[in-house]
Amino acid sequence: MTAVPTNEGSETTAGPTRRQQLEHHLKTCPTDRDGYLELASIYREENRPLQAAKILSQAHETFPDDAALVWELEEAQLARSVQQLVEVRDLAARLGNSSVDHELERATTDWGNCRLKVCRARLGRDPSLTYLHMVLGEALYDLERYDEAIDELEPLLDSETHSPGAYLLTGRCQLLLSKDMAAMKSLRQASIRRAVIGPAKTRSAALKLLIDLAERHGLNASLQFYQQSLQAIP
Repeated sequence: MTAVPTNEGSETTAGPTRRQQLEHHLKTCPTDRDGYLELASIYREENRPLQAAKILSQAHETFPDDAALVWELEEAQLARSVQQLVEVRDLAARLGNSSVDHELERATTDWGNCRLKVCRARLGRDPSLTYLHMVLGEALYDLERYDEAIDELEPLLDSETHSPGAYLLTGRCQLLLSKDMAAMKSLRQASIRRAVIGPAKTRSAALKLLIDLAERHGLNASLQFYQQSLQAIP
């Protein structure tokens, strides 16, 4: 592996000079794995995930079986997708009209699909990354694919760590599918189950939805219980 000259003695090793050195170096030494990773890291620090994804794609072509490179490429792709979404949201907020609605819908869909692609690929490589089912559920929820989200979250319902959040999101999906009674059961599991006590934020969100359900269905005793449970959360 060819050594890359460093900026020892300069004020920073992550500024434009170092980036330019690496860009030039990789043109003449396209098999320097560490050089690709360092340059991609600099691009990410400069909030340039598109450039990071491009350089990591080049690295992946050279090292197709390198798991670390694949992971970093996926991270850059996710960063680029969310960057585009944020940019379009900011534009929509500034314009204050519906002229960018189509672009916002497209960016939102792209962000959801990017999460699906990356998380499914990672689970395919390593099924032990079960927490990714939550990310997949959230992406499917954002894409309004609620039945699929419920199915994706099912493996987490027996997890002590992830079940409260999984039950909350399942309940949200069931509400949007007009399955109120099923949603009530899921939201109770997220908020008042004694076997697994979820984070306060999760329990509060679930109880607020339960209060709304109880009010709409005239379940006065349940309403009082949910209100008391919500007040008891620190």
